[in-house]
Amino acid sequence: MSSYRISDEKFDEIRAEVLQTWPTGKDIDFEEAVAYQKAIPESKNFAVAMRKASEKGITLCQPRAGVALIQDHIKLLQYLENEGQADLLPTTIDAYTRLNRYQEAANGIQRSLEARTSLLNGFPAVNHGLYGCRQVTEAVKSPIQVRHGTPDARLLAEITLAGGFTSFEGGGISYNIPYAKKVPLAKSIEDWKYVDRLVGRYEERGIHINREPFGPLTGTLVPPCVSHVCALVEGILALRQGVKSITLGYGQGGNLIQDVAALISLRNLAHEYFQREGLTDYELTTVFHQWMGGFPSDEAKAFAVISWGSAVAVLAGADKVIVKSPHEAMGIPTKEANGMGIRCTKQAVNMLKEQHLPISDEHKIEIEQIEKEVHSIMDKLYELGDGDIEKGTIAGFAAGAIDVPFAPSIYNQGKILPMRDNHGFIRIFNKGNMALSDEIMNYHREKLEERGKAEGRKVCFQMVTDDIYAISKGALVGRPR
Repeated sequence: MSSYRISDEKFDEIRAEVLQTWPTGKDIDFEEAVAYQKAIPESKNFAVAMRKASEKGITLCQPRAGVALIQDHIKLLQYLENEGQADLLPTTIDAYTRLNRYQEAANGIQRSLEARTSLLNGFPAVNHGLYGCRQVTEAVKSPIQVRHGTPDARLLAEITLAGGFTSFEGGGISYNIPYAKKVPLAKSIEDWKYVDRLVGRYEERGIHINREPFGPLTGTLVPPCVSHVCALVEGILALRQGVKSITLGYGQGGNLIQDVAALISLRNLAHEYFQREGLTDYELTTVFHQWMGGFPSDEAKAFAVISWGSAVAVLAGADKVIVKSPHEAMGIPTKEANGMGIRCTKQAVNMLKEQHLPISDEHKIEIEQIEKEVHSIMDKLYELGDGDIEKGTIAGFAAGAIDVPFAPSIYNQGKILPMRDNHGFIRIFNKGNMALSDEIMNYHREKLEERGKAEGRKVCFQMVTDDIYAISKGALVGRPR
């Protein structure tokens, strides 16, 4: 047993408090939940589906989706499963629940009932409680995952896992730094250790639950080294608590070579650092997120963005792809638009599933570069934590040794400025205080200077702004007009 693992006594002490934070918590009984999970068919188990996808070398398709009312949510998921042809299903949680504002979620449910339409941007699982969640999970044939954005997801995890969900997304970094402003990182990491220990307890009873850290972070020009470090740390923290099915993710950057290199390096690095920690009992899979930035408002152009992301997911060997809809630029998509996004993705995945991308010298250079950058940052985090990656990560964010671009958290320095080079690779213009060597930064500056020369302008902040809006305007690199 890991020396970092929360003891049963401590866990039970915390659990007693967690289950009292909203009335639906009183319905949760762990032994009953274990018996319920054991009765779920293997065909509906998310962890099993991910393992089989990895073994077969196929890419599964999963959308995002969630509405306020139980029956409406069921209809939405059934539509995505049948008409949309999704392999895996989501339940996206509403914003009030993500902030533990359950009374406001309750008000949203009431307003939605009165309006006969969803007035929340997701499914308020805590308010609907154990039996509401079971209505949802029993109404579909496919594995189903909880997707959200919650710094403190302890009660949400208790209710949804007891409710029959077999995968839970997020982590103490990725569901804090990009989502919250004033939540201390030490607190969110501690709260997520509880979630992972809960999953570990299910594992000890023979229930396989998948855990998936949120790879894209802010989804805006995130260098692979930044998202990789966060994913690796969250993976280590999860495995320490007894998690066995871990899916690490990466958000599409836009350049095929860099995106493929990123997925390859993520797998390599995960095995390296998990084994460094003495963690060997795990099933590692990967997820690729289609473009997370601004989308074109024109549906035809949006489908092009979706198709490109679908192709890259397959060529990068991702076990799962998170699907966008052609209505991304307009807000929450209709079920029909969501279904079209899945069918578009499925078409591309099916066309490419027997094809493989030869790994070129350019890929190898980028893989080596990403791994070098991750090693540089991780070495510093271990140093700051006196060998403990959890302590080092908290200290590392405080020092800016790891820094997420464009994140709202006051516990993130936010000094890093990324931009694209002349070929669309995401490079670092200003590292802030990130633990990257002069050699690494010289490489980035050299690549950015090539772009500046090609465009006839100095490398400057305006390039960052141009790149943020480029894809929504029909390009990858934001060049002056």
